[in-house]
Amino acid sequence: MTSCPVLQRERVFQSGAHIYRIPALLYLPQQETLLAFAEERTSKKDEHAKLIVLRRGSYDATTRQVQWHPQEAVSQAQLQGCRSMNPSPLYDETTGTIFLFFIAIPGQVSEHHQLQSGVNVTRLCQVTSRDHGRSWSPATDLTDSVIASAHSEWATFAVGPGHCLQLHNPTRSLVVPAYAYRRHHSLQEPSPSAFCLVSHDHGSTWVRGSFVGQGTVECQVAEVGDGQQRVVYLNARTPFRVRVQAQSANNGLDFEQPQQVQKLVEPPNGCQGSIIGFPSPHAGSDPPAWWLLYTHPTDPQQRSNLGVYLNRWPPTPATWSEPTLLAPGSCAYSDLQSMGTGSDGSPQFGCLYESDDYEEIVFVMFTLKQAFPAEFLPQ
Repeated sequence: MTSCPVLQRERVFQSGAHIYRIPALLYLPQQETLLAFAEERTSKKDEHAKLIVLRRGSYDATTRQVQWHPQEAVSQAQLQGCRSMNPSPLYDETTGTIFLFFIAIPGQVSEHHQLQSGVNVTRLCQVTSRDHGRSWSPATDLTDSVIASAHSEWATFAVGPGHCLQLHNPTRSLVVPAYAYRRHHSLQEPSPSAFCLVSHDHGSTWVRGSFVGQGTVECQVAEVGDGQQRVVYLNARTPFRVRVQAQSANNGLDFEQPQQVQKLVEPPNGCQGSIIGFPSPHAGSDPPAWWLLYTHPTDPQQRSNLGVYLNRWPPTPATWSEPTLLAPGSCAYSDLQSMGTGSDGSPQFGCLYESDDYEEIVFVMFTLKQAFPAEFLPQ
């Protein structure tokens, strides 16, 4: 596997008195600002999550470096008596609003307990910011209004984790990926299915989309297409050591039958992965086709060797590239963001990922040409 030279690699969260897990990254292009989110925990266990923390990064286009500012707690992103998990940020370019979605779970109630009891206690929440993440609204519990009576049929659910999506359709729809463990009369245990929450009015109201097959859990979405067709692409983890992907032609409300993606390696028990869409660097099409970039551990035996994969339009399971190595050694969850055009003229990306057996969360920045130089060789 070829290694990718990078523009910058820097530790953003370092475990010590607290553990930091579940990275989420957001890029604000007009402000040239990155917002890096994570869960702060008292141990590596999910049940010991506490709250969501944030570091702001200022990108200098001249030096091609990000300066990271001191860590702060997003103290508003909490419900009393609950721990906050799965930061899932979204930037609405139309209104200038940042949404930070998360789930709130009472005390140390575990996912396993909810699955065994079949009783959901998880809440869907959000905070918003209109000043680029410098201050946040009080938390809003969206569970009853957005998920309505459905959550009484679920054992538990979650959003993301990682960045959400704003579409380029006429309403600039917002799409939040999620998954739920549903109780079935024919099955002894609840089974998971991914779905999306979609808003056509900039977050005032939300519609819950249909479920994406069975066995789909943590997922992310991206917009891809060409001048004739645009679709919402979903990539999901499963418990079966295989990734799946599915496409939606109606803004993430309904998806085609999911397809297995054998070329995207899963370690035992799987791992979250990140997906991002971006305009093709190749001239000659107007508008350009949108391609996909994906990050995930590449070792089939353990969570190690973070790789980046490329898929062009149309993104079939068979057309995923071989991975390029972004970071050797221990790695796990990651989150990608597109950062415009790099100094070499190709698309530039930032990636926030877990490293060193969850002891740190690291930011890495690179260009498409660095990761996949063959794409830029004369045809």
